[in-house]
Amino acid sequence: MSKVWKFGDNIDTDVIIAARYLNTSDPEILAKYVMEDADKDFSSKVKAGDCIVAGENFGCGSSREHAPIAIKAAGISVVIAKSFARIFYRNSFNTGLLILECAQTDSINEGDELEIDYSGGIIKNLSQNCEYKFEPIPEFMQELVKSGGLINYAKSTL
Repeated sequence: MSKVWKFGDNIDTDVIIAARYLNTSDPEILAKYVMEDADKDFSSKVKAGDCIVAGENFGCGSSREHAPIAIKAAGISVVIAKSFARIFYRNSFNTGLLILECAQTDSINEGDELEIDYSGGIIKNLSQNCEYKFEPIPEFMQELVKSGGLINYAKSTL
């Protein structure tokens, strides 16, 4: 079960992790500042297993891998959005952050409790007693996430 943190459309990588914190790639340090420009206290409120739900074009902006690293390090288990910027989509799987595309994110509210059936492609909103469908993640991409990202996956296959 995941608690929802809700954001809108076009959340760019500068909002996810501001450029002023890019002097490190240490996940623990980045996690302290994740989403700071959207919600000053986000990193202190988020709990392991929580999720981010957003609108269209989540992760637009620069190609920095710091953004999905910071989200994952903060304890976010999944980001659910209507759509993702292409480079953020690839960086997320390459760093082991699970992301899901779901067209019905407008009806999910901040604070809702979600349960996700990854194999069935169903998001259950326990707070509203309803369900949403998402596009299943290709098996190879699931393996990347399970391994913790592309580097770990490559090491495990050698």
